[in-house]
Amino acid sequence: MSVEGIKSQLEQVAEQMDDLITAILHEAVQAGASQRPEAEKKLSRARRSVEKAISLLDNL
Repeated sequence: MSVEGIKSQLEQVAEQMDDLITAILHEAVQAGASQRPEAEKKLSRARRSVEKAISLLDNL
């Protein structure tokens, strides 16, 4: 597998994480939550790590 292949897979994972984060936030709003759900916070942190990995691969 090439660096571009790994980068492409990571980009897909980031998109899937975005979808999940959006769904979690939507559910929280519908439930009347006044704070960000813990699951969303953790997923957002993980997504930033994926984005960092993508960026690092861009610089190879």
